[in-house]
Amino acid sequence: MVLNGIDSITNYRYLFEGKRVGLITAPTGLTKDFASTITILHENFNLAAMFSPEHGVRGDLDAGAVVDTYMDPFTNVPVYSLYRKDSKRLTKEMLNEVDIIVYDIQDVGVRYYTFIYTMLYALEDCANAGVEFVVLDRVNPLNGVTVEGNVLKPGFKSFVGNYELAVRYGLTAGEVATMANDQMNWNASLHVVRLEGWERSMSFPDTGLTWVHPSLGIPRYETALLYTGTCLFEGTNCSEGRGTTFPFEMIGAPFIQAQQLADEMNAKGIPGVFFRPVHFKPTSSKHCGELCGGVQIYITDLQVLRPLEVGVTLLFTIRDLYEQFSFLPPVKEGSRPFIDLLGGDNMYRTDNIQAKQLLEQFAAESKQFAEITQQYHLYR
Repeated sequence: MVLNGIDSITNYRYLFEGKRVGLITAPTGLTKDFASTITILHENFNLAAMFSPEHGVRGDLDAGAVVDTYMDPFTNVPVYSLYRKDSKRLTKEMLNEVDIIVYDIQDVGVRYYTFIYTMLYALEDCANAGVEFVVLDRVNPLNGVTVEGNVLKPGFKSFVGNYELAVRYGLTAGEVATMANDQMNWNASLHVVRLEGWERSMSFPDTGLTWVHPSLGIPRYETALLYTGTCLFEGTNCSEGRGTTFPFEMIGAPFIQAQQLADEMNAKGIPGVFFRPVHFKPTSSKHCGELCGGVQIYITDLQVLRPLEVGVTLLFTIRDLYEQFSFLPPVKEGSRPFIDLLGGDNMYRTDNIQAKQLLEQFAAESKQFAEITQQYHLYR
């Protein structure tokens, strides 16, 4: 049986007893029996404060919504925002409320997913303030072996990529924290409450755990896997499937001919997937209420699937087929186009570049990244 960190917390009581405990969590902060990490810390220790990432500690906020400070109605514990308009950092005033901060959020193992940066920002802030930091580790649902994609370049940092990780980085949150603490010389007082029973080769279906969606855009394990590649469409004028029942599994736009795109993609023979022509009307986000043609991506073989290859190939196929395709402009003046922030480089917008060239470059970078990060593995 695989146990996440919270399931073993009784073996680590010495870390929390007699201390004012702060908690960074989300709805995925649960034991295998669905007991909330909030409740466990509140009932067994002195839970003095909570810190809210994107979506809120109880998941009641939309993606990108600014979080305000409030009192949690169930525990009467103050909740401070780590997703403010002006900052995503712990302040000195927040840190004065606690002696130790605990992080417990299920990640998806992909660089674009923002929770990992909430953790790293907090780890750095705790290091500077001399506050202890604990990661209640959780499985990497995409496994701890497969690494895909380029490594983020320093000039392209943002909240969808703020550390030099590969796109699919093959590490647990505890391992990322351990690596960053060492590489950045933060020297934080870091503790990782380790997983039990997890092996690096395990994907989520192998763990026996129940999938709890880490955000509304990732309802299924299969979504998380495909998100590795299809999140790139957030930087384009194509719908990434938000506002449908299959976000990141359906890609389309009003200008796309569904059957043509499906035939083109299936003809490429990409291992592990099949593309079905679909038509859909998003109820929110891009092309809301408009009829879109596109494809739904079906996973046919988990073992051979490389989702970043799927996303990159699909993106460039649409670019080459439809002159209406475009990358979105920067959200605000002076910033980079969103595709650059997701890509960790401006390579996607390079003239005449093809998917094959990018994927060859990615393979070299991901291999090097995997070799460097082996020293931070906490599990075999």
